[in-house]
Amino acid sequence: MILKRQFITDTAGNPIGVILPLEEYALVREILERRSEPPSEADQLDRMGQAVHDPLFMADLQETMSAFAKTDAEWWEPTE
Repeated sequence: MILKRQFITDTAGNPIGVILPLEEYALVREILERRSEPPSEADQLDRMGQAVHDPLFMADLQETMSAFAKTDAEWWEPTE
């Protein structure tokens, strides 16, 4: 019997996972095990600190803040 990769799809038919034969899994196991470790709190804080130096992040942030400025003012600021 020859085992092949089997793709797992969601209800819309989009691939969301794969079942690998053990031989193929052995080839990528080390990479998968390294990736599965969630970043530490210190790493997450470091990434947040680096975000202010990322021009694309800052442009997206500014665009989002501008888009919600009126809504935020209406919601949080009392009308007198």
